[in-house]
Amino acid sequence: MRIVFMGTPDFAVPTLTEIVGQGHEVVAVYTRAPAPAGRRGLELVPSPVHRVAERFGLKVLTPSTLRTEEAAEEFRAHDADAAVVVAYGMILPLSILQAPQRGCLNLHGSLLPRWRGAAPIQRAIMAGDAETGVAVMRMEEGLDTGPVGLVERIAITPDMTAGELHDRMMVLGADLMVRALSALERGGLALTPQPDEGVAYAAKITKAETRIDWSRPAQEVHDHIRGLSPFPGAWFPFGPQEKRVKVLRSTLAAGSGAPGEALDDGLTIACGSGAVRLVELQMAGKQPMAADVFLRGHAVPAGTYLA
Repeated sequence: MRIVFMGTPDFAVPTLTEIVGQGHEVVAVYTRAPAPAGRRGLELVPSPVHRVAERFGLKVLTPSTLRTEEAAEEFRAHDADAAVVVAYGMILPLSILQAPQRGCLNLHGSLLPRWRGAAPIQRAIMAGDAETGVAVMRMEEGLDTGPVGLVERIAITPDMTAGELHDRMMVLGADLMVRALSALERGGLALTPQPDEGVAYAAKITKAETRIDWSRPAQEVHDHIRGLSPFPGAWFPFGPQEKRVKVLRSTLAAGSGAPGEALDDGLTIACGSGAVRLVELQMAGKQPMAADVFLRGHAVPAGTYLA
């Protein structure tokens, strides 16, 4: 089939690669424009999808908006059978959604209708969900409201981080999307409307919610840490200068005490109820390090209080 692919981050790369590998004709790739990077922001860096598309020799487009008639005309000119959208980062207007003959298919990282929106991977873990998944849906004007074609369920293990779930999802999602395209090509992609019950929205993660609150129960603190790992990272201020220390991994631990109190010399920290043990940390400007490495340069003896 003639496919327009729309995606931006690493999460979208395996799907583009699989679509090309399955022999579909990718007539255009839409992605976000190169963004400033580096310490001074002087270098413009293309997105991961942009770089891969160029290696495949595909046509790459980086429009700043799709809401003009010119953008719609250009999109219709691709004469695509279908569009595939994976973490593109722009809202598609109705003129774009209606252009492909067989519609626009979106790969979404949740079990819809739970966790519609921008941060489904992080929100599922932060909420303590035991299961999530990837879904292929046909896009509508509403936010992730379209009928669902295929779903792959994924168990969220007790210590799984958002980064680990992301990496598993992007591989499973790529396979799911090419299966959906094969079914669509045969005319056999059954689409089921989402139920009205069980809707939850995965709002974008804000800086204000990244600081660790030791007064919460240990399970919630642990889910908060792993749900924000590796980015943007849950953190606490440390030392006289209150430097931010990100916690990238933790595990539930035995013990109790005042919230934020170190219960031993090995970074077991009391929460509102129960405790967590900090397993992997990262100082600002430094590489991630195991707890024992962190403790060699930063003593946190029993009785210390973390803010």
